[in-house]
Amino acid sequence: MEQKAISGLKESFDRDGYVFIPGFLGKIDVDEINNKLAQCIEEKLPGMPEKHKIYEDRSDESTLKTLIDLQVYHSFFSEILNSDKFRQVAETLLEENAIGKTVEYFNKPPRIGKPTPPHQDNYYFNLKPPKAVTMWMALEEVDVENGCVRYIKGSHLKGLRTHGKTQTLGFSQGITDYEKDIAEEIAFPARPGDLIVHHALTIHRADGNISESRTRKALGLIYFSETAEIDTEAKNAYLKQIDVVSK
Repeated sequence: MEQKAISGLKESFDRDGYVFIPGFLGKIDVDEINNKLAQCIEEKLPGMPEKHKIYEDRSDESTLKTLIDLQVYHSFFSEILNSDKFRQVAETLLEENAIGKTVEYFNKPPRIGKPTPPHQDNYYFNLKPPKAVTMWMALEEVDVENGCVRYIKGSHLKGLRTHGKTQTLGFSQGITDYEKDIAEEIAFPARPGDLIVHHALTIHRADGNISESRTRKALGLIYFSETAEIDTEAKNAYLKQIDVVSK
């Protein structure tokens, strides 16, 4: 993607809190990512700590829904995270040098893939200022049936909302008064290689996967601005909320 085209996304990102970039990667690149993911799952999954692999049903390995820090387990994903192609988008939108933090794999298994609760990423990040972007890229066809991402336009301009505990593994906290926002949702069906980038304060969620046979696989990349720092007070409050002791 040319720099001129990337620069043109900045205005809508600042206004809406997200940008949608169709065809960011072509079929060859997406196929390679899917192949490397399959390889990583086959070779590295058994040795990963439990906190880096999340299942819908822990007794059934076919229900794998999330892998965290893929860049630690396979050099291919480290190269993606640090590549100019993705970093350039992050730095254009943040208007600062960007630090690649993690590469994650998201899936919603057919029939049992649970909804992703409405949330803002900075409730988890605890950054001050909240300058970070999350990139979500479809690795297969994603639509309303198998759980496309939904956003609340402009929500990043209204501060951090109240979150509370959920029953969703991997997304322990969700916005507690989201009912008033549902009418404002904008759904984003996506094709393989389409990229959505959102601000750390943008409210988003996804439905569960009600398809009988289709998965919903996607790759996530997170970048922090180099000036963003962890708000220790907020972090400690978050850890206390989820009953985790900071070490």
